[in-house]
Amino acid sequence: MNSKKTVLVGVCGGIAAYKALDVISRLKKENYDVHVIMTKSSTQFVTPLSFQSLSQNMVINDMFAEPKAWEIQHISLAKKADLVLIVPATANIIGKVACGIADDMLSTTIMATTAPVVFAPAMNTNMYKNPIVQDNIHKLSNLGYKFIAPQSGRLACGDEGEGKLADTELIANYVSSLLYDKKDLSNKKVLVTAGPTLAPIDPVRFITNKSTGKMGYSIAEEARDRGAEVTLVSGPTSLKLPFGIKIINVATNQEMHDQVLEQFKDSDIVIMSAAVADYKPSQYSNIKIKKKENNLSLALEKDNDILKKLGELKEHQMLVGFAAESNDLAQNAQLKLINKNLDYIVANDILSNDTGFASDENKVLIMSRLGEKIQLDKMPKRIVARELFNLINK
Repeated sequence: MNSKKTVLVGVCGGIAAYKALDVISRLKKENYDVHVIMTKSSTQFVTPLSFQSLSQNMVINDMFAEPKAWEIQHISLAKKADLVLIVPATANIIGKVACGIADDMLSTTIMATTAPVVFAPAMNTNMYKNPIVQDNIHKLSNLGYKFIAPQSGRLACGDEGEGKLADTELIANYVSSLLYDKKDLSNKKVLVTAGPTLAPIDPVRFITNKSTGKMGYSIAEEARDRGAEVTLVSGPTSLKLPFGIKIINVATNQEMHDQVLEQFKDSDIVIMSAAVADYKPSQYSNIKIKKKENNLSLALEKDNDILKKLGELKEHQMLVGFAAESNDLAQNAQLKLINKNLDYIVANDILSNDTGFASDENKVLIMSRLGEKIQLDKMPKRIVARELFNLINK
């Protein structure tokens, strides 16, 4: 989806330089054209040959080396790049750029480019927290440069604290997000629900369902990459929290109800993909229910119908619901579309063997209030999310 875009990776001298190899490997798998500039000190940690082998392009580490083509390299690379990523970014390179210093190939290229520049800092925690470094980061951020904050953990020097390079998968995903080919949701606020909810029985037991949240998280990530301001209200899942998204964790139907209604008024697009519990125990036991010889009967009562409530409240919002069905897919989805006053509904067969709950893929029927019906055959859930936004934002 990146149309063979070019990412220029600047590698600085730090022990985390070897992790840049993994970032480049991930970018190549996403079909980016990757070029590498190494500072002189970075070559003391990893050889240029390693980066050349992974990037499949010549590595530049000497500003005055004889060029391989008749061009001014720092200018040609600056123009060619769709994005410049500095990983690891040292205090030195951050300070140089903040002060307008251009005295080697990497710093001059950064100065010459009009492409987005992303710094992924990695350094000793005391260096990172140094007021001078923080002032430089703040200054560059105000000028439009972007930063991927380092993690906290044990550093190479043995210290514990903030300064560890961010996860390489996150760095690569951040780049892909910035370079995503569709930005048609800019200035839009998107609210997404995902995962299951829990209906507590006693302090140790609850009723729930098989939802993993994968579909909702894919929708939230798609909206983020298309430029939206995204809020994700999530039930309990084991999924990695996505970056760049406001996460609100909830457990019960009531908690999801309250959070969604609080966010609803300011949202432009609302996609309710969570599998919300429809019923809850009529009585909650404050103490653990002890096992007995006889059978246990559990009385249930209807819980909040959040989607129906939103359908009654909606004004300017685009409202999308989900229908997980085991039979009569189209008929049941059509009824839900009308009864809940939705703009679109996404229906899927929960009895399908190779899609649905826990699967990375899905097969859905999308229906609109205007009578449109679009069948999406088995595909990754992220592509389902892409097709959904293509439809509702056309």
